[in-house]
Amino acid sequence: MKEPQRERDREGGNVGSSKENDQCGGVREVHDSVATADFFGAAIVTQWDSRQHSSECPTDAYGELEFAGAGRKHSHFLRLSCDTSPQIVYTLMTAHWGLPLPNLVVSVVGGEGHEKIKTWVRDVLRNGLVRAAQSTGAWILTGGLREGVTRCVGEAVRDHGAAAPAISKKKVIAVGLAPWGLVHNRQQLVNAQGSFPARYYVQNTSCDSCCLDNNCQAFLLVDDGSVGRRGGETAFCGGLEDYISHQRTGIWGSGSIEIPVLCMLISGDANMLERLDVSLRKATPWLVLAGSGPAADFISDLLDNLSSVPLSTSSPPAEGEAAEGLSTELRDKVCEKVQRYFPAAAELEKLVDSALSIYQNREFITVFHGEKEGSEDFDIVLLKALVRASKSVSSEAMKYTEELKLAVAWNRVDIAKTELFNGDVQWKYEDLEDSMTDALINNKPQFVRLFCENGLNILDYLTYRRLESLYCSLSDSSLAYILLQRHLSERQGLAGSLPNLHGAETVPLKSLQSALTGPASAMELNLYEVSRLLWDLLGDVCQPFYYGPLGLNPTTSTRMALKQVNKMLLGECMYQDQRCLSPWAALFIWAILQNRREMAVYFWEMAGESVLSALGGCKMLRELSKLESETETKLAMKELAQTFENLAHDVFGECYQSNESCSFTLLIRKSPVWGGATCLQMATAADARLFFSHDGVQSLLSQIWWGDMERSTEVWKLVLTFFLPPLVYTDLISFRAQEEEDKSVEVHHGRDADSLDGNDATVFSLADIIQNEEEAEELRALKENMKDSLPSDSKRPFIVSRWTQFWYSPVTSFLGNVLMYFLFLYLFAYVLLVDFKPPPDGPSTLEFVLYFWVFTFVCEEIRQTFCVGSTFVLQRMRNYIQDVWNKCDLTSIALFTLAVCCRMFPWSYDVGRAIMAIDFMVYTLRLIHIFAVHKQLGPKIIIVGKMMKDVFFFLFFLAVWLLAYGVANQALLYSYDPRPVWIFRRVFYRPYLHIFGQIPINEMDADKLVKVPCTNNATLIEAGEEPCLSTYSNWLVVVLLVIYLLFTNIVLVNLLIAMFSHTFSKVQEHSDTYWKFQRYNLIKEYHSRPCLAPPFIIISHLHLFIKRFYYQIPSVKIKHFVLELRGKKASCLNTWEAIQKENLLSAQNKQQRESDTVRIKSTSVKVDSVLKQMVEIRDHDRRLRLLETELEYCCSALSWMTDALSQNLTRLSPS
Repeated sequence: MKEPQRERDREGGNVGSSKENDQCGGVREVHDSVATADFFGAAIVTQWDSRQHSSECPTDAYGELEFAGAGRKHSHFLRLSCDTSPQIVYTLMTAHWGLPLPNLVVSVVGGEGHEKIKTWVRDVLRNGLVRAAQSTGAWILTGGLREGVTRCVGEAVRDHGAAAPAISKKKVIAVGLAPWGLVHNRQQLVNAQGSFPARYYVQNTSCDSCCLDNNCQAFLLVDDGSVGRRGGETAFCGGLEDYISHQRTGIWGSGSIEIPVLCMLISGDANMLERLDVSLRKATPWLVLAGSGPAADFISDLLDNLSSVPLSTSSPPAEGEAAEGLSTELRDKVCEKVQRYFPAAAELEKLVDSALSIYQNREFITVFHGEKEGSEDFDIVLLKALVRASKSVSSEAMKYTEELKLAVAWNRVDIAKTELFNGDVQWKYEDLEDSMTDALINNKPQFVRLFCENGLNILDYLTYRRLESLYCSLSDSSLAYILLQRHLSERQGLAGSLPNLHGAETVPLKSLQSALTGPASAMELNLYEVSRLLWDLLGDVCQPFYYGPLGLNPTTSTRMALKQVNKMLLGECMYQDQRCLSPWAALFIWAILQNRREMAVYFWEMAGESVLSALGGCKMLRELSKLESETETKLAMKELAQTFENLAHDVFGECYQSNESCSFTLLIRKSPVWGGATCLQMATAADARLFFSHDGVQSLLSQIWWGDMERSTEVWKLVLTFFLPPLVYTDLISFRAQEEEDKSVEVHHGRDADSLDGNDATVFSLADIIQNEEEAEELRALKENMKDSLPSDSKRPFIVSRWTQFWYSPVTSFLGNVLMYFLFLYLFAYVLLVDFKPPPDGPSTLEFVLYFWVFTFVCEEIRQTFCVGSTFVLQRMRNYIQDVWNKCDLTSIALFTLAVCCRMFPWSYDVGRAIMAIDFMVYTLRLIHIFAVHKQLGPKIIIVGKMMKDVFFFLFFLAVWLLAYGVANQALLYSYDPRPVWIFRRVFYRPYLHIFGQIPINEMDADKLVKVPCTNNATLIEAGEEPCLSTYSNWLVVVLLVIYLLFTNIVLVNLLIAMFSHTFSKVQEHSDTYWKFQRYNLIKEYHSRPCLAPPFIIISHLHLFIKRFYYQIPSVKIKHFVLELRGKKASCLNTWEAIQKENLLSAQNKQQRESDTVRIKSTSVKVDSVLKQMVEIRDHDRRLRLLETELEYCCSALSWMTDALSQNLTRLSPS
C-alpha cells in the first residue's frame, strides 16, 4: 500500500552536526535549490512550514519489521505523510494488518525524551493501564520510541504478554506513532518495494534512545519533512484519534456506541497545552495524572484552584481565536500559574489563551491522583472519565446509559454489576434495548443474562424484525452465513423476474443498510431463508419453522413458497412487527447456528421443553459439523453437541426419578415450539445413543413392545398361543386388568392437573396410544361418516378386547413375522433344491406360492415407503432408501424378480437358477436384522458390523500383495500364456488359496515337477495347449513363495486379528448403548406393521386400502408414539419439566461450587479484597500519623503561645 511521504530528509545531517542546518533540521547542502536560496531568500522564509516548503512522493518504507535478536513476532510499519487520511490508515491497520477492532483507544501523551518517570507512574502504567487495556480489548497509542513513558508502556505490555495465558483472546495492542525524522537507524527500513521483513538493529537497549520499541505491534512513522525534531506527528495523531472516535464498536460496527477514545496525559511540557486544547475542541476526553510532571500538574492545579473564579462567558472560544471574553481576574491567575509551571516558556500569551480554552472545556478532563489513589481498579477510572465526557456531549443521554454501553463494549460485566446493577438504579426496558442487541451480536452472554435479570422483557424485545436483524449480523466466515447466503441467492434468482427489484445481483446479508434496522426488501435476508436452513438441518422431524408468521402452508412446495415470500416482501411486511412466539427457543437456535457455547447453554436454560430443546441443538450441531470444513470448528461443534445430549440425558433422568409416567409422556408429547416433533423422534434424528440408553427410555420402549401383556411373559407361551389362539382367553398369558386401567384414567381426570409433586397418575392411557390408536381413529372417522350404523357405546366386549390386546402388540407381530419368515426360508430352500423345474414343466404349485409370498413382501415395502414418515412423498422415499436393511430388501426383491424372469425361458433357465440361489443368501442374511432385538445377540451383531469395516482395510493390503506376488509368480513360471482366464486364476485365485495352505508343490518346485503334456509353441498355446513350466528361475519362485506366505500368514493375518481386537474392545464398552438405539428402530418398525405376517399380511393391506381410499380415514401411524397435549395439561407438563431442570442445574451448580478450583478462586478473590482493605488501612494509618504529627505541632505551638502570653501577663502585672 503506497502512502505519500514528505520528501525532506534525503540523508540530511543529524542535529548537532558541524554542517549548517535548515529550519527543518536537515543539512542545507543536501536540499534541492528550490527549497533553499534560488526562490526563497532568508528574508522571505522566516518560518519553515511543512505544507508550503515540502512535497510528497510514494512511501519507500513499509512492510514488516523484525527486531534483530528480539525473537518475537514481526511488527507492521509504515512511513506516511502527516497529511495522510486517517481513514486510509485505520483501514490498513484493521483490514490488512489484521489488528483486532478496539473497544477502547488510549493515547498516552507526554513524558518524551530522557525525562525520569516516577515510580508510582510506572505502577499505574503496568498494573493499571495495561491491565485495563487487556480487560477491555483496547489499543494503546504511544510514541513508539524507547524513551520516557513510551518505554515504560512497552515494558508493561511485554510483561503482560508473558504473564497472560496463551489462549487469551484479548491481547494488548500497542501502536507506536513516531516522527520519522527522529527514528534512529531509520535507513534500515527504507525499501521502495517493501520490506518483508526489514531487519532493525537496536543499540544500547538498557537506556533511553530514539530506537523503535520492539514491544509495539505496529508503527506509524509520520514524516512532516523535519529531522531530529518532535511534534511532527501531533496533528496526524489528533486526526486519527478523532476518526477512530466516530467508528462503532463490535462485529461489523454493530455495537451500540462509537469507539471511545481517551487521551492520557503524563507529565509533558508547555507545548502539550496546544495539543490538549486542539483535542478538547473535538470533544476528546482526557485523563490527567496529577503529580507526574509540569503539564499534568498545571492542568490539575488549574482545575482544582480556579473553580471559584467567575467566568464572563460560558461558551468556549472558536478555534484560532483568543479567549477575550473571560474575566481579567481569571486571566491574571492563569498567567501566574503558567509562569510558575513553565518559567522558561516563550509566547506567554499564547499559552495563557490555550490554558483558558482548556479551562472552559474542563468537563472533558478527569484528574487522577495516582500517588494517592493507587493503580487498583484503573479500568473503572477510565470508564468514569469516558462517561463524564459523554454526559457533557449528549444532554439527552440517561444518567447511566453511556456507562452501561461502555461496560458492554469492554465486556466488563463485573463493573456493570458493582457500579450499575447494585440496586441503586431502576432500569427501564428502553435503557437496556440497545445494549442487549450489542451483547447478543458480539457474543457477551454474561451481559445478556444480566439484562434479562434486571428489567428486560424478552417477549417485548424479540420481534421478528429484530430476529432477522440478528441473523443479518452473522459473521461472513461462519458456516451459517454461507448456508443462508445460498438460500438467499436461490430466492433472488427466482425473484429476478418480479417487478421493483431493479435487476439487482446477489446482495450479501450485510447490505449497506444497518443490520440493526432489519431487512426491508425482497433482496435481503428474512425468516424464510432461516426456515430453509433449519429444514436442511432438522429434516422432516418437525414442520418448517416460521411458516406461520410468513403465512405459508407447511405442505406447500418449495417453489410455490418462494413465489409467495417474494410477493409478500414486495408489499408491507406486517409480520416483522409481531412478537416472536417462542423467543428463548428462537435465540437458542440462533446461538446454536453460530456455535456459541455459553450463550446457547444460557438460552437453553431459559427456554422451555428442555429435553427436546437439547436434543434439537444436538441434531443441528451434528449436521453442521458434517458441513464444516475447518477441523477445529468441527471438533467444537461435536463437543457442544455431546454437551447438549448429556444435558438431555441428565434432565430426563431427573424427570424419570421424579415421576415415571410423566417422563413417558414427555418422550412422546408433540411440541408446538419444535414443529410437532417428539423427544423420541428428535433423538433418533440426532443419533443420540446415550439418550436412548437411559433406563427410562428403555422402560417406555419395553412397555410399547409388550403392549398390555406382562413383560415377564415367557416366549414359549407366546409361541403356543400363536399356534393355538383360543389360549389367549385363558390365564396362560397375564394381562393388565382392564378395570385398573379404567380406574387409573378416571382418577387422573378427577385430580387437579396443577399438582406437580410427582404423585399424579399417568397423563395418558398407554394402551390407547400403543395398540388402539388406529382403531380409535377409525372409530372416530366412522362415527362422522356413518353415524347411523355405529352403536353409541364404543366399549368393546371382552372377547374382542382380549383378542386385540394380544394380536396388536408389537411383540406378537414380531413373533409372527419371525415364525413365518423361517417358514418362508424353508419353502424357498425346498423350491430351489427340489421343486425348481425348468419350463415347460415349471413353475410348480409351491413355486407359485413362493411368488405370492414375495409379492406380499413387495406390498409391505410399498406401504413402508409411502404410508410412513414425512408429509412429502420424495422425502418418504429418501428416508426409506437411507436405511441399510431397506436396501437389502430392495436388493432381494430385485434379484428375485430378475430370477423369475430368467427362469421362464429355457435358454436363460440356468441363469435364473443361479440368481435365485444368490437371492436366497440375501434373504437368509436378513435374519441378522430380525435378531438384533435380542439382548445378547444384538450387541454382537453391532460388533460384527464394525469389524466388516476392518475387513475392507485388510483386503486392500491383501489385494496389493496378491497382485505383486501373483504377477511375479506367473511371469517366472510361464514364459508365455495369453489365455485371460488362466492369467486371472494364476495371478489372483491361486495366490489366494496359498494363504490357506493349498500350495501345488509339483508345479512350483523344479525337483518335484510332474511330467504333463505341454508345449512351448506359441501358436499351439494360443490354440489352447498347456504351456510348459519355466525352470530357469525356479529358486526365485520358491523365495517369493516363502516371503509371500510370511507376510500374508503372519503379518497381515495378525494385523487383522489386532484390528478385530481393537474394534471389539472399543465397541464392547458402548455396544449396549448402540444396541438400545437399534432396538428402538426395530420396535418402531414392528409397531407400525400390520398385525398379520406375510403372506397373510395381504389381508391387512386390503383393510388399510379400504380405510384410506374408501372411508378416507387418515393414518395415525405416519407418526410413531405421538401424544398431543393442549391447554392445562401441556402447561402443567412444561412446568413440571422446568422444575426438574432447575433441580438439576441447582445440583450441578452446588457441585461446581464445592470443587477445589472454584474454592481456590473464591479464596483468591477474598485474599485480594483483604489486601485491598489492608492497603486502605495503611493509607488511613499514614494519614492518621500525619494528622497526629500536625496535632502535636499545633499543640506545641499553642503551648508556646500560652507560655509567651503568660510571661507577658506576668510582666504587666507588677507594672
